[in-house]
Amino acid sequence: MKAEIISIGSEITSGQNLDTNSQWLSRRLAEMGIPVAFHTTVADDLTDNIAVFKTASERADLVLCSGGLGPTQDDLTREVMATVAGVPLLEDPVSLATIQEMFTKRRRVMPDRNRVQALIPQGGEAIYNECGTAPGVWLKIGQCVMAAMPGVPSEMKVMFDKQVKPRLEAMGLTGGVFIQRKINTFGLGESAVEEKLLDLTKRGHVPEVGITVSDAVISLRILAKAASLDEALAQVAPVEATIRERLAELVFGAEDDELQHIIVDQLISRKETVATAESITAGLVANRLAHIPGASNILNGGVVVYTNEMKIKQLDVPSELIATHTAVSAEVAQAMAKGVREKFGTTYGLATTGYAGPTGGDDGTIAGTVFVALATSEGTSFQKFNWPGTRLEVQSRTAKLALNLLRLHLRKTS
Repeated sequence: MKAEIISIGSEITSGQNLDTNSQWLSRRLAEMGIPVAFHTTVADDLTDNIAVFKTASERADLVLCSGGLGPTQDDLTREVMATVAGVPLLEDPVSLATIQEMFTKRRRVMPDRNRVQALIPQGGEAIYNECGTAPGVWLKIGQCVMAAMPGVPSEMKVMFDKQVKPRLEAMGLTGGVFIQRKINTFGLGESAVEEKLLDLTKRGHVPEVGITVSDAVISLRILAKAASLDEALAQVAPVEATIRERLAELVFGAEDDELQHIIVDQLISRKETVATAESITAGLVANRLAHIPGASNILNGGVVVYTNEMKIKQLDVPSELIATHTAVSAEVAQAMAKGVREKFGTTYGLATTGYAGPTGGDDGTIAGTVFVALATSEGTSFQKFNWPGTRLEVQSRTAKLALNLLRLHLRKTS
């Protein structure tokens, strides 16, 4: 079967709000073995909503929608579903009594406008909402089953888990399990990573393997569908092993892991510490480490040294080194890493310098050129890179490059 998820609201199509409901519902359906074929987002326009719901009812076996069930005039979902089904809206006495009771419990008078929330398309069924005033709507249009839920995430999630999911199971619409495993890598571009995995990413491969890119992190998504969880996991395991073997040190984690998770965990286990010296990233490296619980055990501190004067004053970077090589150089980056390690008495010193853009250096060095450096008890090392993108993208990716330099060292010395 095919499922479609519809998110309704001009606040979503305008970009004011992020549509997290569709993501959550897709994951919940995947756990039930129901693949989602379409995501549709539509503004609060009656004509457009009717067109979207009509198309969905014709191409999907199951449609889940969120939003448009409030009491205001721009809440159109009930009217739209009734129009597409070709039936009138009827007041549901039980829903109306439930709405009135909720206002009474809150010691408020129910506005007359809230009566519209008790309107249900003829032939449909109200879905109880234990967290809010808006009941959902369960309606079958042709071969398609539709479930409309509130747009408020907390209300939608409870309604799905307690009301919609049991109905789908009772109807036998679920089929096995559909799982996803995500493997995260850093250090090569998308096409370079895929070249190592062409036999796995080809169309028709079972399980399916896809590639996504997010701010220089390349993730491999392994999608498996089977009759049981054990069978699905059996599909994923050998493919994940192959990916890890071929990509080796490029792989840093799985699922929601980020580079800072790995570093904090490893430094804690090794009882080691780090300090940061940041120019181009202006504290972003330390900030990301500090996001992780337990960071106080491994992050002694850091300095932001955006000017040459501060590099000299705070980290004892020789002025002649900057004069000879410029502040954006391997030599200065390594001196910064060494200086911060000594100042804070840490196992490691991590440094960043570069041109975030839009302009580069007076010597012709282009924007996006960066250096990151690592200082250890054995000496210093560095990596140079040139990032494309905006100023914020260059800064974010440089922070990841620095964290990855430390991760690779930890991996090599583990």
